[in-house]
Amino acid sequence: MNKAQLVEAIADKLGGRQQAADAVDAVLDAMVRAVVAGDRVSVTGFGSFEKVDRPARYARNPQTGERVRVKKTSVPRFRAGQGFKDLVAGTKKLPKGGEVSVKKAPKGSLSGGASATVKKAVAKKATTAKKAAAKSTVAKKTTAKKTATAKKAVTKTAAAKKTTATAKKTTPTAKKTAPAAKKTTAAAKKTAPAAKKATAKTTAPAKKTTARKTTAKKTTARKK
Repeated sequence: MNKAQLVEAIADKLGGRQQAADAVDAVLDAMVRAVVAGDRVSVTGFGSFEKVDRPARYARNPQTGERVRVKKTSVPRFRAGQGFKDLVAGTKKLPKGGEVSVKKAPKGSLSGGASATVKKAVAKKATTAKKAAAKSTVAKKTTAKKTATAKKAVTKTAAAKKTTATAKKTTPTAKKTAPAAKKTTAAAKKTAPAAKKATAKTTAPAKKTTARKTTAKKTTARKK
């Protein structure tokens, strides 16, 4: 059965071929859109449609037997519901009297469609906004830390410059003091010989006086 035959099969129940065609198109379009968006369309008693990701793999060309690499892809998958399986297996009989084989789905059993897609899109946008806000906060904190570090570096540089300037000012003073110290040392050296000469002169008369006293003592002893 193709799509045209499907439309013909339900045309009498929907009041005409055009109405049946519109209904089939609307149902299929809603299901396809939901599956493409990553939603799972589940119809109780019939089955579910969902999107499945297939990883990259190697396969063989059935004609040549050559090994071929298959890229990662996504494919739609249909899983028949238990009621559908039972009807196909023959464990249950198809209803008679024009009753539908798939019973009316309970409220909320049909997932997907425009409303579900919109809800998921809104949820994704909200999540994206939260992540963007978190990244912005982290970026602001990082910028603040970098600014503080830069300020500290500038302060250290300024202190180093002040220390260097002070050292430069102190160096000329030290240079000026050095010649004065050299002059003082030279004067001390000149004074030292003079002091030695004065000491020698003072000591010499004292020795002569001692010698004279010793001679006098000897003379007195001889007279006696």
